[in-house]
Amino acid sequence: MKKHLLFTLFLVFIGICGFSQSKKITVEEIWDNFSFYPRGVAGYTAMPVSDDYTVIKRAGIERHHFSDGSVVGIVLSHNDLNASSKERLSVAGISDYAFSADEKKIMLAFDQESIYRRSSLAHYYVYDIEGKKLTPISDTAHLLRFAELSKDGSKVVFARECDLYYQDLTTGKIARITRDGKPNHILNGFADWVYEEELDMSQAASWSPDGSKIAYLRFDESRVKEYTIPMYDELYPTDFKYKYPKAGEDNSLVEVHIYDLATGTDTRLDLGDNSNCYFPRVYWLPNSRDAIVLKLNRHQNQLDFIRYNTVTKAQDVVYQDVNEKWLDVTDNYYFLKDNNSMIVTSERNGFNHIYKVTFGGEIKQLTNGQWEVNEIQFVDEAKKQIYYLSNESGVLNRDLYVINYDSKKIKKQLLTAGNGWASTEFCPNGNYYRLQYSDLNTLPKYTINDKTGKELRVLNDNQNVKNTMDEYGFVNREIISFTTADGVTLYGWMMKPANFDPNKKYPVMMNCYGGPGSQQVMNAYSSAMDLAFYQMLAQHGYISVCVDGRGTATRGDAFKKVIYQQMGKYEAIDQIAAANWLKKQSYVDGERIGIWGWSFGGYLSALSMFRGDGAFKMAISVAPVTNWRYYDNIYTERFMRTPQENPDGYDLNSPTTYAKDLKGKYLLIHGTADDNVHFQNAMELVKGLNAAGIEYDQFFFPNKNHFIMGGNTRTYLYNKLAKYILENL
Repeated sequence: MKKHLLFTLFLVFIGICGFSQSKKITVEEIWDNFSFYPRGVAGYTAMPVSDDYTVIKRAGIERHHFSDGSVVGIVLSHNDLNASSKERLSVAGISDYAFSADEKKIMLAFDQESIYRRSSLAHYYVYDIEGKKLTPISDTAHLLRFAELSKDGSKVVFARECDLYYQDLTTGKIARITRDGKPNHILNGFADWVYEEELDMSQAASWSPDGSKIAYLRFDESRVKEYTIPMYDELYPTDFKYKYPKAGEDNSLVEVHIYDLATGTDTRLDLGDNSNCYFPRVYWLPNSRDAIVLKLNRHQNQLDFIRYNTVTKAQDVVYQDVNEKWLDVTDNYYFLKDNNSMIVTSERNGFNHIYKVTFGGEIKQLTNGQWEVNEIQFVDEAKKQIYYLSNESGVLNRDLYVINYDSKKIKKQLLTAGNGWASTEFCPNGNYYRLQYSDLNTLPKYTINDKTGKELRVLNDNQNVKNTMDEYGFVNREIISFTTADGVTLYGWMMKPANFDPNKKYPVMMNCYGGPGSQQVMNAYSSAMDLAFYQMLAQHGYISVCVDGRGTATRGDAFKKVIYQQMGKYEAIDQIAAANWLKKQSYVDGERIGIWGWSFGGYLSALSMFRGDGAFKMAISVAPVTNWRYYDNIYTERFMRTPQENPDGYDLNSPTTYAKDLKGKYLLIHGTADDNVHFQNAMELVKGLNAAGIEYDQFFFPNKNHFIMGGNTRTYLYNKLAKYILENL
């Protein structure tokens, strides 16, 4: 089957493109051999205090200086690990590791098993570097949800099954903090599915800085409706069941608790009504006396920072962020050592910027302009400086800047090139950082830089991958822009065939994502595997185009939040506008424009196709939402409110509503075990298309989740995409 398909693709290629000296790109080269995948820097872990980092090598965990990369020594050798463990553990088997704050102990994870996007199970051990002693956490009969060392390295908090424990490494004593844990009912210290997916958290327990207390969340899932996914694995399919709150439905009842190790008391914080709100973060102030609890209302447009004093039991709201439409919960909250102020980002002036907040007092804006801060990278309290990423140098760029605070005159410095896309990882003391930098057509380059921005050395420039791409005749992309009938300027990128002739007309395959706050059009080399797939299409004579419409990131609230309570409407209008703009280009065959996407992009490709009135000849949707009523409530209600409040917003922007208007070829693909965008979405659209008597194509992957991976699955999927495009566009 596969050989026949490859031969067919080869014949089509010869027919369209003729002879070329470049090697021919295949899906197998992309997804089986990973020939075009840029290499990162694996195993890099910064030390908590010193100016060193570690990497796992065959001999053990090596320690290196940031300044020159020289090897300091072996922190944990394979032989020592093997000799200290009854299980004869190997360094090669380490799934993850982390150092105690004093760098004297290492938390080691083995046998890690992924659960959902951010959660996992593993066996954990603590290794004492000086004593060369290995201590198992809990016991090796149980896989743990997580394990975390206290700052002084003397204790470990962990979740086993659905309860929370801590272990004293000095005495070996294990204390059980909770006793009511039960799957799909009560979860202690770790998040439920929807918190994990939409609020970027899995572990929900943390040590106070002095190790005397543990703050944790308790999730009561009992009122959340259960979703069942059939697994086609036995004679009679088995069922996987979990709690999934859909739009408008009940969430878990979440409580914030603080456990005092000295007294053994567990205090539930009285933070008001918890039936229609979220507690997305809990932080400790440096004094270990005060906890900061974030409370977000169900509409997600008011975020309260509540300070709770563990001694007096007093509480007050020290800061509140409010937005007319919605707020995004982030990790850009830095609590300063004075225990009375913090550095945060907010969209309160229409663009995301940095503020210094005095608790209950002054809110001082530190950055300003019609550009956006993406993320705070490091706060240097000693020098009163903030390192952050923003697109000030250009709407499609992302660069590293440093700015001072606590002075009358703000000084700002650009630390990267100002013509690409930066991603940084600072060491804990901020003296060095690892920089990943790329641009639209340049592969990521990894370097070590000092805090002044000076490049000290190159870790990986991906030159070998670039050489391979040259052998296969990879072409450059170019940035395009146009103004819609609504007067909105949109940006996109375009990839043309290597032998492009402006006097010929070419078919165009558009790809989209378009979800709120996302960005696909950027001056960066991203989504490398899909870009290689578009290079393959270019060899077959296709132009590929991607356009970021309204609702996407980096252009302020007015551009991003115009979609509020009508998600999908303007996004589809803008993709249709892009297709109509392409039709006007002399080199485009206006009768041969297609569109495809995955997840939100699958939803958007379907809605654009069905509402496009012939703008597209064909479309492909992979794992699409087909009505936001079927998606989880935290994500959906953030942009749409509930179906009870906004029924038309849901139904008038559902592809199923417009199934009867489909004109052209349409392929629907979904994994039957998708825990994120349920297979129910595909079935609902199929019902609508069937009822309308519309012809379409479908393909489903048994027992595959939202990522549709494993075995030969991804290769098979992309070969199917290629075949469908070549035969129908």
